[in-house]
Amino acid sequence: MQTAPVPPSGPGNGPSRGTPAALPDLASLAALRAWHEGLTARAAVTRYLAHVRDNGQSSRGVIARIRRQLVACATARQRDDLIPLFTGAAVTRMQCAAHVVAALDALRTTQVPAPRPADSVSRWLTPRTARALSAAGIGSLAELMLFLPRRRRWWQPVPGLGAAGARAVMAFLETHPKLTARAARVARLADQCHTEGHLLPPWSLASLPATLDGSQGRFRAPRETCGLAATNDVEAIGAWLGLHESAHTVRAYRREAERLVLWAVVERRLPLSSLTAEDATAFRAFLRRPVPAARWLGPPCPRTSPAWRPFARGLTPRSVAYALAVLRALFAWLVHQHYVVVNPFAGVTVRGARPRTPFDAAHALDDREWKTVRAFADRLEHAGWKSSAADRLRFVLDFGYATGLRAHEFVAATLGDIDVDTRGNWWLGVSGKGAKCGRVALPPLARDALRRYLRSRGLPVHRNRWTPATPLVGALDRDQETGQRGMHDTSGRTGISATRLRQVVGELFQEAAEHVLARNPALAAKLRHASPHWLRHTHATHALNAGVELVAVRDNLRHASIATTSTYLHGEETKRARQVSAAFRRRSPLQSRRGDTFRPTQ
Repeated sequence: MQTAPVPPSGPGNGPSRGTPAALPDLASLAALRAWHEGLTARAAVTRYLAHVRDNGQSSRGVIARIRRQLVACATARQRDDLIPLFTGAAVTRMQCAAHVVAALDALRTTQVPAPRPADSVSRWLTPRTARALSAAGIGSLAELMLFLPRRRRWWQPVPGLGAAGARAVMAFLETHPKLTARAARVARLADQCHTEGHLLPPWSLASLPATLDGSQGRFRAPRETCGLAATNDVEAIGAWLGLHESAHTVRAYRREAERLVLWAVVERRLPLSSLTAEDATAFRAFLRRPVPAARWLGPPCPRTSPAWRPFARGLTPRSVAYALAVLRALFAWLVHQHYVVVNPFAGVTVRGARPRTPFDAAHALDDREWKTVRAFADRLEHAGWKSSAADRLRFVLDFGYATGLRAHEFVAATLGDIDVDTRGNWWLGVSGKGAKCGRVALPPLARDALRRYLRSRGLPVHRNRWTPATPLVGALDRDQETGQRGMHDTSGRTGISATRLRQVVGELFQEAAEHVLARNPALAAKLRHASPHWLRHTHATHALNAGVELVAVRDNLRHASIATTSTYLHGEETKRARQVSAAFRRRSPLQSRRGDTFRPTQ
């Protein structure tokens, strides 16, 4: 979304002082309303703006400047739907007077959204500056922030930008300290890649020297008895990962294995196959507090970036226990294949790692909280979301709430997975945990959400015209002119990843938290920790509260045990607590006095 040029401040242009976010003053708005209600430009300006009007100034020019400033206000608030009301022909102004008044009220109540790293530069900077940056390969604010620290006169390699354009860019960044703080942190981490804190990137593990690749590992089993063709530790890990078909499992296991290999090579100067039990206990302490921080900790960023680090923070006891369990399983398999002769992680435990419960009641939204989030989702366009992205997010909310799908099941589902039985019931075939196949009932809420979403994507609504390979959740095309939130779905045949789904839903919960912070701080704090999996918990809780049988909810969620589903019955616990409290009420003051007074018998 391009930023409209801001008209210079002047008489009749209100207290904008050159900023597109400021509305015209009340006198200017009164003159504009009078003009829309039928007064001529001269009569409206004379009545309301005579005290600031210069001699010889055109009344039509004053009205035009007010309208241009309103266009800039709407652009800054990402309300492009209001711009036609301020750019229409003068002869038709009286026909849209009421709509203009409503548009002014909307601009007063709409806040200017904060810029995000993924936003296009054309959305926040002037067209000339954005074109110069885009020609140099800088299309987003994130790319701009990574480009700035490279040199002092950073604008010189950008043809057409110049020092004046660079000053405008820096002025924009100075007004948004969160962006500049992130840029400084990324730059600092990038500089440390070439200093003492340099970390061996994981993609170079395949080219380690012989003393570190495990080919000469201390605990390697005799080659003639090994059941693997792997010649080094990285190849052995790859063979172990190849046993698992789930992409989610492979990604999680690879992360833990790479962390161990990196730590062994960088900190211990040992290959994986030379680690001892003492090394395993040292690694356990390292997971809780990765030091030095400059070498191991960093913000999330692409793995190809020089600022990439294996950790964002130290792990919790539960996460440490999970990591050690994965590594214990890895070494157990390597011992079984006679690749190594010892398992250094055997018997290594974690203190404070509580067993994970299948459900936490705090990770579900009650009926009122859900309605608050859903009402906020209906106003996403007012918060700066493009209609295509907002439609997709509303579909994810409604469909996920109505079905309880996991994130990886959601993004893997296609229209061809939907079936209708002979009784007219709709079902969605999914592949859940452990590649177990199952069917999920599609209630009317899910079907209606799907129809609306398909219509917004320009895809057929009727089943007999569907393309089976079309994913339920479509990807949005990145448009350098509009930025990430201005993406639009053209083909409808490309899906998104589970990571992207979690990111989008997480952004919604974060913005909803900011929206309700003033009137409901407790809900805001809760939403800041919400994730897409909360939709699954909310689905199960609301289904049981609505009277759906426990067995039906278990089958729809595809739980292996009904005990897991029973953890969602916290409504029954509330009922139990209420009934017990009613049976054992507090003693009244009169009963207390009678009980405390001793009256001897005569």
